[in-house]
Amino acid sequence: MPQKHLRRRAVEEITGLSRSTIYDLMSKGLFPRPVKLTGKAVAWPESAIADWLESRRSAAA
Repeated sequence: MPQKHLRRRAVEEITGLSRSTIYDLMSKGLFPRPVKLTGKAVAWPESAIADWLESRRSAAA
């Protein structure tokens, strides 16, 4: 089964993070990096975002 990918706006909605925060966290190695879909289009594997959210929930508990 092909893996679902999320575009940036969907990632923003799911995580509650802004574009600048997402890219800031990526530059610090604290957020998953996107994969390139086409020349300019990137997306995040849905599983990577789900794992990141789960790790945040676990750290907060």
